[in-house]
Parts: sequence; C-alpha cells; structure tokens
Amino acid sequence: MTQAKDRINLKEKLALFDELWTPKLVAKVNDTDIRLSKIQGEFVWHHHDDTDELFLVLKGELLLRLPDRDVRLREGEMFVVPRGVEHKPVAEEEAHLMTIELEGQPSTGNVRNERTVESPEWI
Repeated sequence: MTQAKDRINLKEKLALFDELWTPKLVAKVNDTDIRLSKIQGEFVWHHHDDTDELFLVLKGELLLRLPDRDVRLREGEMFVVPRGVEHKPVAEEEAHLMTIELEGQPSTGNVRNERTVESPEWI
C-alpha cells in the first residue's frame, strides 16, 4: 500500500504494464481507489449504482458515451460520471487514464463479463 510519504510517478507506474482495460491500483484516499488504465477500442455500457466515477485523461483521447450526449476528453481533461448514469468509454487510439472511484467497485459496474476487474492489483 502506498504511504503518505511515498512519491508516485504516474509515467513510471504506467510503464509497468501493457494490458488494456485492466485497471491497476496506485493509491487509496480514505475509501477511494486511485486507478490507472490503458485503454483502446470500446468498453461496455454500464453504470455504478453507489458511486460516482472520475475519469482523467493522462495521454491520448477518451470519448465517454452517455445516454444523452457524448463527452470527448483530451489530455489533462477530466469528467465525473454521476452514480447511476450509464456510460461507455471509447478510445480510437491507446489512451492512458486515471480513474477515481469508491473502493471495491468492479470496473464494469453493474455488468459482469470477460473485462470485469473486481479487485485491481497494486502496481
């Protein structure tokens, strides 16, 4: 587990893995996970019943499809998907993200499939 005194270099952490759509845990803040992911292609439509989800684009571009609109995020931009709102992340090219959400939340929210990560591993 990351201690308050430890410095975290996100570029170094992202260099430690290549898997797409497999979030990795880099820190915890109270009961909140700070996760890093590499993504490309389309994810599944899903929602999180009990928690908001923050997406911060570290590299590349992310399209968040929502029921009523699409939100395009570029490097350095972030968006909070409110709890209960269906969303589908899409990245035409590989993108690197930081997501912040309540600990214990599966990556696919209310959906279970081959991309579901129940408990991200620490990197």
